[in-house]
Amino acid sequence: MSTPRLAPVPKAVVMQPTTLCQLDCRYCYLPFRKVNHLMPVSVAEAVAASVNVWTADRGRTVEVIWHGGEPLTAGRERLASLMAPFEECKHTLQTNAALIDDEWCTFFVENDIGVGVSIDGPAEMNANRTSRAGRPAHASILRGITRLRDHGIPFSAIAVVSDPCPDDAYSFYRFFVDLGCTVLGVNLEEQEGSNTEAPHHDPVRATAFWTALADAWRADPVIRIREIDRVVNFAAAAFQGITPPGTAQRPWDPLPTIAHDGGVVLVSPELAGFTDSRFADFTTGNVLHTPLHDLLVNPEARTSWLGEFWRGVDACRSTCSYFTFCGGGHPANRYFEHSGRMDGTLTRYCTTAKIALLEGVTRHVRKYRD
Repeated sequence: MSTPRLAPVPKAVVMQPTTLCQLDCRYCYLPFRKVNHLMPVSVAEAVAASVNVWTADRGRTVEVIWHGGEPLTAGRERLASLMAPFEECKHTLQTNAALIDDEWCTFFVENDIGVGVSIDGPAEMNANRTSRAGRPAHASILRGITRLRDHGIPFSAIAVVSDPCPDDAYSFYRFFVDLGCTVLGVNLEEQEGSNTEAPHHDPVRATAFWTALADAWRADPVIRIREIDRVVNFAAAAFQGITPPGTAQRPWDPLPTIAHDGGVVLVSPELAGFTDSRFADFTTGNVLHTPLHDLLVNPEARTSWLGEFWRGVDACRSTCSYFTFCGGGHPANRYFEHSGRMDGTLTRYCTTAKIALLEGVTRHVRKYRD
């Protein structure tokens, strides 16, 4: 019997309490960010029915990630009612921070919610984050972060880098050190979803950016950088002769994303809300009709696109020397870069966010080794 490609129990579940976002970032991939589709409590109750069983089993931890849209536009009362059915899990919430005030900070503390903030760096690098009227959102985001700091609430940060310029890497890193975040995740802007005009990054320039960022981090390693951690952990595992962390040699985390209406998209949250003539709406099912734990049993039989995606992963395995680190790429990048196909191999995302990352951090290590 073949090994399942997806793990039967996820490490995390993504919940979409609303599709609405009060900002209008230029690179946003979400299709319904200007519409307020709210998740009913019945959807959260259906998801919690499975999550509560998983967390009760041997003390397993499942993270429940609230991600929109902008989750705070759902309001504190609605979020509280959606979180209430979950018994033993870790709630985290990803926000653009512009709506955070003292009342929200009290809500985070009282409900033990981990907070992640989306901000792209100094004002000039954060210019793509704007209001609906096209005004810069940087000042309002910083005000929200100040509230978090005033209340002593730790937070991580995710930054979208639209121009990976090596000369900007130092000031970029120093901004987040001064901001006070605990962990920084760096996403190079991608072509996916509604963002059909993402810039085509030069892989050589991207490699130099990752090297410069690693240089800046090494000079003052105050905060963790998610991408550098991935390379370091990969290298450590390789030197120890053990299976490197990631997705190359073990089942993928199914990472179910639960849309506002209960539809479940596996592996790739970026596919939620989109439709295709071959794959319908990319969902594996709906938690209002089928329990989440049942949807994760033999998901290929329920998910039209997964088989084609696995063929693409296997093609990467047989042709790409970086496969052990990368694990085969992401469905959304394949789909949106390869004209609706899931079985393509190399993507621009691969070259700049995976290959260039590994090469860039390796170049940094060589400089210090030599």
